[in-house]
Amino acid sequence: MNESSEWLTTAEVARLLRIRPRTVYHLVSRGEIPHARARGRLLFDRAQVEHWIAAQSAGALENRAIDPPPTIAGSHDPLLEWAVRESRCGLAVATLGSVEGLDRFVARSACASLIHIPNNSDDGYNDEALRQRAATLPAVALHWARREQGLVLPPGNPLAIRGLKDFARGRRRFAMRQPGAGSQLLLSRLARGAGVALSALRPIAPLASSETDVAQAVAEGYADAGFAIRAAARQFGLTFVPLAWESVDLVVWRRSAFEPPIQTLLRFTETRRFARHAAMLSGYDLSDCRRVRFNA
Repeated sequence: MNESSEWLTTAEVARLLRIRPRTVYHLVSRGEIPHARARGRLLFDRAQVEHWIAAQSAGALENRAIDPPPTIAGSHDPLLEWAVRESRCGLAVATLGSVEGLDRFVARSACASLIHIPNNSDDGYNDEALRQRAATLPAVALHWARREQGLVLPPGNPLAIRGLKDFARGRRRFAMRQPGAGSQLLLSRLARGAGVALSALRPIAPLASSETDVAQAVAEGYADAGFAIRAAARQFGLTFVPLAWESVDLVVWRRSAFEPPIQTLLRFTETRRFARHAAMLSGYDLSDCRRVRFNA
């Protein structure tokens, strides 16, 4: 968060707007008021809220608040980081998990967010989160890639781990992601399906904030295993036990989607160089890259 900003609580915003706190929560749930989250607590940047108030009678939703910064929030992805750097698109990457990234996107603190949030009702990804959070927003979701997720283990798999059940029996050290990370949400779903309680996986501290952090913890011997994408395991020469393929989408403000930074990045994804690098990383399926998945 910007230290120069003045952050308001829900109660303070309610007093500012002369409404009940419950109405503030309703505005947040519909993505209508700029907000952020810190350790589960709602916070509101006074300047953004005042812009939002002033713009309520100023026309379309796209003009309700200040332009979002040229930043991609959301999930950590090695391919995205590389593509942003190599395309010279001018975007920044600030990835701390899918849920937080979607929060930042809705609050207009980022022009885009990479997300992979499992649906609750089926085996799909992102549909429910986008319907709940972005249905009223001028936003579009473009498919980024399918990624292979699984257990990351020491070279040679000395414990002969074949799945979550094998690992859970030993109460061994596990490199766990932070709450709200798409990988952590997927791990929870897979654990339920395997009849494994997450409490049976002994997390190391601190929690890993990226796919790379998980693999590095295993490579350096701080953890006996972790849950991450195949590309992270390959980067550190680790054994990978595949468990699922997931769908990852890039959510973009519709106006931002036509600005030079996002356009430059999307054009780069059409190049052979991008496809070759994804193949080198391994564990990526780009067959539907850039396909529109959601258009509010």
